[in-house]
Amino acid sequence: MAYLLQQGLNALQLGSIYALIALGYTMVYGVLTMINFAHGDFFMVGAFLCFICATFLKLPSIPALLLTMAGLTFLGVTVERLAYRPLRKAPRVSLIITALGVGMFLENFTLALSPYPQHIPSLIAEINWNFFGLTISLLQVVIIGVSVILMLILNFIVKRTMVGIAMRAISCNKDVVEMIGVPVNQVIAVTFALGSALGGAAGFMYGLSYPVIDPYMGVLIGWKAFISAVIGGIGDIRGAMLGGYILGALEVLVVAFFPSTYRDFVAFSLLIILLIFRPYGIFGKPKTQKI
Repeated sequence: MAYLLQQGLNALQLGSIYALIALGYTMVYGVLTMINFAHGDFFMVGAFLCFICATFLKLPSIPALLLTMAGLTFLGVTVERLAYRPLRKAPRVSLIITALGVGMFLENFTLALSPYPQHIPSLIAEINWNFFGLTISLLQVVIIGVSVILMLILNFIVKRTMVGIAMRAISCNKDVVEMIGVPVNQVIAVTFALGSALGGAAGFMYGLSYPVIDPYMGVLIGWKAFISAVIGGIGDIRGAMLGGYILGALEVLVVAFFPSTYRDFVAFSLLIILLIFRPYGIFGKPKTQKI
């Protein structure tokens, strides 16, 4: 029983990271119906900013997290303004190619600055508590707690603020919203800022949990977060959160009872099965086209 509870705690830790990254995918898709395939590399940049804060700036954990999120906010807004906004009315494939190009640029730029895997010094004290065979670390509590707080803040912004109302309105009908005077470009920029900041927070916490990082780490993690968004219903915030925890639990359980080489196979098999039987996800709804 203690073993299952321990694996459940590990699933919460990993699922929290997946959920934060998946929220970035689902927010951009909800507003622009665009998949930002560079988002996994935003997550990677967040991990490297964590490395810089811990190694060179010697910052404690909270200022380091805030600086990482601020850096990713700036990166997300800059990429949206320079790379995505000029192509907003271009064919959809142009945006996909551009997103892939942005991701490759970030990978190779980071590789040029840091060609080898790096080890992040610990920013969280190594404190453990034991309860009837269950070991809980301070790092796990921090990751799960901070992730839940960030998700609640995002939910409040989307549901209770004027910016959030504008986001939801744009996701319904961007042309009509623009006609009534809503600053669409600014709202989209805020959407990228929030999604990128959450990706940066995920990279920061992933770097503390699995401290050996490299410039290509965002590729596989980004795809898994995308799977999380699809599981829950891409475009739905609740779905992204739930999908992240489902995938995290699935991966941890696979590793707990089967060889670890099966983990990625199971994750991508889940995506294929879901796309066949429920392509719109758990909370998603099939879209009907009026003619």
